[in-house]
Amino acid sequence: MDIDIDTTTSGPVFNGQARAAVNAFIDEAEEEIARRGVNIVRAELDHLLRNPTGYYESQIRTERVAGDSVVTDGGVVYGPWLAGTGSRNAPETRFAGYPHWRLATQRLQAEAADIAEKVLPQFIRRME
Repeated sequence: MDIDIDTTTSGPVFNGQARAAVNAFIDEAEEEIARRGVNIVRAELDHLLRNPTGYYESQIRTERVAGDSVVTDGGVVYGPWLAGTGSRNAPETRFAGYPHWRLATQRLQAEAADIAEKVLPQFIRRME
């Protein structure tokens, strides 16, 4: 006894649209999370800096690095000193640095899933 079964596959899962939508979602969620990170870092700096000039805050931005969205200070030369990771921080001087990057990272980790969840619906529609 021979049984022949013919199947036809169609739709977003089979034609690549679902995979493309998932990849686009990941990129957009990362970018949205990074934009929120910029806002958080700037807000932390507003609370921490004693004599802000505005220059450092203006350099906080998102960049694509190796395909990922990251928050950076654009390589401002005194950025590591402000963050407390420079060679001229304590014990060399009394200034231990500000915790703006650490605080922003903690807040962003707590908010990241909610941010991604808000971005998701527009990409789910692409997979229907």
